Amino acid sequence: MSAAPLTDYAVHLRPQDNIAVARKSIPAGTAIRFDGQDISLPASIKMGHKFAVRPIKEGDAVSKYGQVIGFAGRNVAPGEHVHVHNVKIGAFERDYAFAAATPAPLPPPAEYRTFMGFDRGPGKPEHLRYGTRNYVAVISTVNCSASTSKYIADRVRESGILKNFPNVDGVVAIVHRQGCGMQFDGPDHKQLDRTLSGFARHPNVAAYILVGLGCEIVQASHLIESEHLNLIQLNGQAQKPLALSIQDCGGIGKTVEAGVSAVADVLPRVNDVRRVQLPARHLILGTNCGGSDGNSGVTANPALGVASDRIVQQGGTTILGETPEIYGAEHILTRRAVSKAVGEKLVERIKWWEWYTGMFGAEINNNPSPGNKEGGLTTIYEKSLGAIAKAGSTAMVDVYRYAEPVTAKGFVVMDTPGYDPVSMTGIVAGGANVCVFTTGRGSVFGCKPAPSIKVATNTPLYQHMIGDMDIDAGKILSGAPVEEVGREIFEKILAVASGERTKSEINGVGEEEFAPWSIGPTL
Repeated sequence: MSAAPLTDYAVHLRPQDNIAVARKSIPAGTAIRFDGQDISLPASIKMGHKFAVRPIKEGDAVSKYGQVIGFAGRNVAPGEHVHVHNVKIGAFERDYAFAAATPAPLPPPAEYRTFMGFDRGPGKPEHLRYGTRNYVAVISTVNCSASTSKYIADRVRESGILKNFPNVDGVVAIVHRQGCGMQFDGPDHKQLDRTLSGFARHPNVAAYILVGLGCEIVQASHLIESEHLNLIQLNGQAQKPLALSIQDCGGIGKTVEAGVSAVADVLPRVNDVRRVQLPARHLILGTNCGGSDGNSGVTANPALGVASDRIVQQGGTTILGETPEIYGAEHILTRRAVSKAVGEKLVERIKWWEWYTGMFGAEINNNPSPGNKEGGLTTIYEKSLGAIAKAGSTAMVDVYRYAEPVTAKGFVVMDTPGYDPVSMTGIVAGGANVCVFTTGRGSVFGCKPAPSIKVATNTPLYQHMIGDMDIDAGKILSGAPVEEVGREIFEKILAVASGERTKSEINGVGEEEFAPWSIGPTL
């Protein structure tokens, strides 16, 4: 049997790469023609997995995307499967070359686009003013009031009152497992306050109430004072935030009654807010990848990068998180920093993560997860190089701490863990009013109050989980241009920002996924 061209079976991403990525499952014994040579595969290769296209000597770098993803643990012949059994992690020098290759600004778009969103009025800063959803939030300050907060939201929903307010997207309970057992005014306290206030003042939240127990560390009064939640703007009117304490109210039952009454009181004014035409520059896009596979960096993430560039070109903002999944690829981003100072902010975060994981005897390379490895990802370097593709090609204008308000326009990085719910919680707290989440294994993540668009990296996943996936980026493996799928994602972002519901919203996903990051001990 004559050898078939490599492109029939796999993707060779860069001329210098010594591996290729299977675009579909390849049977053992398949003969492939590459660079004038015939390669026979001694074993089957699953979709998303890698095989050598050139001899790789023990200790030599394994290259994908034109970058180091690991080192050969033994000699690897052309056609052999390249994965955890014969690739090891290793330190290598990374030249950060701060701002040495800052991308030129994108040209003005051929057309400035708009979406139908919510304008919260001139009383709010720009990054908090423009929303894509219209929620009322019931925010628990501590785990001790989590059930009570849920009871309030459930009671409102079960009452049927929301049907009288068609412009309200719903009542969402923001509950968590923290709020006490931490140093008062310490790092965890400040970070949780920042996260809770980010959801309280989020542009997709029209009104909120705070619910606490009464004796916790994270007191509502401290939250209001430290995060300047003294006044909220509701349909042009300023009012003080309402904070309920279970102990002050006289127990759960009375607190639920007070909470339901408070929500009923604000619903008419929340309903009075209407969608209006807004420039796309008011979009703040949160990006994330979860349940990744070997094709994440080939299809969905580069396509999302195209959409991210279009958001920036329109004058908007796009956020890249998951710092442990930047590790090993940070030198590419520092070259895109607008200044050495911005680049150094990212490197400082990378060094902090090395210290932080070392404190617990852990390694950043514990990521990829077992599911990632099953999907073809071998090392954190490989995962990171694919993950940063979500950030497109524009200049990195700033680096933010977890849940910090994102005020810059353009591409920014937020320091978040790689764990998806924790990462997205910080990004949404920072102000992301719409999110795109890529997945190769099948994540069903949502994060109210921000809608979450799911992009599948391969067509079999998209078809298998059609009830959860919004876009099929796997068509790139069948020849569709990355740019074309990127445009599709961009158009979906505008449609969802205008009110089209995502699959996660249709399935009711996004309330339980609020997961603030705790960095210190529980006392």
